[in-house]
Amino acid sequence: MNATTSESFEDFVVASVPRLRQVAYACCHDWHRADDLVQDTLERLYVVWGRVTRHGDVFGYARVVLVRRFISEQRRPWRRREHSTGRVEDHDVAATDVDTGQRLDLLAALAALPPRQRAVAVLRFVEDVDVAEVAEITGCSEGTVKSQTSHARRALQQRLRPPSAPFVPTDEVSPR
Repeated sequence: MNATTSESFEDFVVASVPRLRQVAYACCHDWHRADDLVQDTLERLYVVWGRVTRHGDVFGYARVVLVRRFISEQRRPWRRREHSTGRVEDHDVAATDVDTGQRLDLLAALAALPPRQRAVAVLRFVEDVDVAEVAEITGCSEGTVKSQTSHARRALQQRLRPPSAPFVPTDEVSPR
């Protein structure tokens, strides 16, 4: 890789790592694992940098690699045995309009989804990617993306639904 190509890769890394970390964290709900996914994505991207820059959407390619690595990693047997400690890591979170409590609730709800549904939900709702592109990224049909989106949306709605008002009986007798 020559100096200008190396500089363009470095510029891309500086500009895109924060967003790639957010996508990775939304998928895996673990900052350390998110950093590993981003690192692995950047390593794979570096190898094909010249080819990717000639074809255009470099961030889109990086996002595809990241999501596919996440899905692939979920298939490994050792991943199935790990359990979250429930400990919140100390990280700087970009200021958003969303209340921190709501953000944590959403991240917990996303973490409860199966891996493929989580990847589809992150791509559709966080990254605002259309159905056809999500199908291409995840390597499944558009119908599967739609059904996974529907299942994920339903699960998120159930998990994020505010508790209904408790029933308070009254002593009054209603007239008949």
